[in-house]
Amino acid sequence: MKTNIGKIDRIFRIGIAAALSTLIATSKVNGTAAVICGILAAVFVITATVRTCPLYLPFGISTKKEK
Repeated sequence: MKTNIGKIDRIFRIGIAAALSTLIATSKVNGTAAVICGILAAVFVITATVRTCPLYLPFGISTKKEK
């Protein structure tokens, strides 16, 4: 799969995942909202790790700098 996530986008995604995880860990959100935040955090970490966002593909978006 072609990568389409740049360095700043990866940092941003990991930061959002950390913030969502912190909200869950400190019980600021609970119930269904906590589950949704957990799923979103996992998606952000996975997409940052593999450097590909499936939502970017149909639109041809890439935050990766071309060499």
